[in-house]
Amino acid sequence: MAMATATMMMSRMMNMPPSSSSSTPSSSSSPLATQSLSTPSSPSSSRQASSLPLRTIPGSYGWPLVGPISDRLDYFWFQGPDTFFRSRMEKHKSTVFRTNVPPSFPFFLRVNPNVIAIVDCKSFAHLFDMEIVEKKDVLVGDFMPSVGYTGNTRVCAYLDTSEPKHAQLKNFSLDILKRSSKVWVAELQANLDKFFDTVESEISTNGTSSFFSHLQTFLFYFLCKSLLGADPALDPAVANSGPLTINLWLGLQLLPTVPVLAFQPLVEIFLHSYTYPSALVSGGYQKLYRFIEQHGKEVVQRGEQEFGLSASDSINNLIFTLGFNAFGGFSLFLPTLIGTIASDKTGLQARLSDEVKQICGSSSSGLSFDSLKGMELVNSVVYETLRMNPPVQLQYARARKDFQLASHDSAFDIKKGELLCGYQPMAMRDSNVFDEPESFKPDRFVGKGKELLNYLFWSNGPQTGSPTESNKQCAAKDFVTMSASLIVTRMFQRYDSISGDSSKITAVEKAN
Repeated sequence: MAMATATMMMSRMMNMPPSSSSSTPSSSSSPLATQSLSTPSSPSSSRQASSLPLRTIPGSYGWPLVGPISDRLDYFWFQGPDTFFRSRMEKHKSTVFRTNVPPSFPFFLRVNPNVIAIVDCKSFAHLFDMEIVEKKDVLVGDFMPSVGYTGNTRVCAYLDTSEPKHAQLKNFSLDILKRSSKVWVAELQANLDKFFDTVESEISTNGTSSFFSHLQTFLFYFLCKSLLGADPALDPAVANSGPLTINLWLGLQLLPTVPVLAFQPLVEIFLHSYTYPSALVSGGYQKLYRFIEQHGKEVVQRGEQEFGLSASDSINNLIFTLGFNAFGGFSLFLPTLIGTIASDKTGLQARLSDEVKQICGSSSSGLSFDSLKGMELVNSVVYETLRMNPPVQLQYARARKDFQLASHDSAFDIKKGELLCGYQPMAMRDSNVFDEPESFKPDRFVGKGKELLNYLFWSNGPQTGSPTESNKQCAAKDFVTMSASLIVTRMFQRYDSISGDSSKITAVEKAN
């Protein structure tokens, strides 16, 4: 969720709402939501590709220097990401096309901006097939932030599955999550209640609560205690500055890739033309490092003794998991989820409240992972929010070998070494897969709708997939969705209704 997280942080600082897609990557007027679409890893994928008409990939990279800078200005300034991808899809009448994505000229001479863009759901699935693509150093495209931001360590997110250390680190992450499940719900509830108490107090005093900073405090404490077994309260310096430290750490390393649609051309000159040195945030990073070293000793020692990692490898990867993946991703997703529910005028809140109280009651003692199994509407709302607003907008992969990529209507020859760039906001609104893709449908994933989870790709893989050492799917995929469902559940245990949007809560009606 790294790139999307940085977008959120910069958007918050600039007082701009995050962008939302309004694109549908299909000209078809007949949605085929019940159609079975094979993924590249299925046995029939090669036969499907060979049965489709072969088409030359449309689009071009333009003249050297001129093409990349023109596309960069469109992406960042004149169009923004949504219009950038949609307009090219419409121009080429194809959901697969060649273009350039930032960063690029003048100070990124070692970065190749040439990509094959993918904006439909079927083509997007090729990005997860590790037999035909690799993920080495392509987390945010051909550009890779300095390893100085991660303690001079190439962390797991930048490793391909073929690299031996990937298995060690992925299994380390999976083990951390398995062990944390014992305290996850209790820590989430305890810190979430503090968040809600703060919001209530602020509404009582000011009439509204701009809740983002309070949300990040909740996330920082909850994640540190759950993932690391370390309480920030034991280190006042970290307790007071942890969220800000992570926000700056995220923002600075990803500035060349983050759209900020304001203050142009100053943004292009000062933010998108060169990288910022990691030394600017090294002091804060070292505080986090020492905090984990001192208060997260048990998890660090497991990394050394059970997974053969050095202490520095363990700690640097823990910081990345905590900051980039968990804290950063939730910081983007949860305001959208809260805003979607708080601003709804269709009666959704009453339905959510009824389901929560029927299954869990009003007491927090009824809150558990098992309690979520019967809450179809709560879970569906979480999934639909992820579909409409995927936290990871861009996903990249490099062709491991020559292969044929299949879209809904054509096959395309991909050459070894070519970089694929999937734009998820459009892929998740593919009318060949999702009925009324531009509409938020809270019941979309209820009942037979659960079959559509095969095409919900927010986690670098389908929601029905399982993260393992042999793939790049988010290790905490299920923890993210279950945590979001638990938050919605606790919200309606405390309140009958809530009013606001993705940046503020204006009123709450306490449950009877």
